[in-house]
Amino acid sequence: MDIDLIFKIAGIGIIVAVLNLVLKRAEREEQAMMTTLAGLIVVLVIIVEEIGGLFETVKRVFGLW
Repeated sequence: MDIDLIFKIAGIGIIVAVLNLVLKRAEREEQAMMTTLAGLIVVLVIIVEEIGGLFETVKRVFGLW
């Protein structure tokens, strides 16, 4: 696991938090919620890809399949 992954996730979190704050101040609650959900989905996709890489490494190390 790279430290870049942690910085990517933290950066996405900061951007989403700022956008959420700006949109809530502009009384755009629905867009703020959609922004939060989009950020969550992006982070989950990144994590799922990393977990997939981990499983591939485990399969390769132990000679499974």
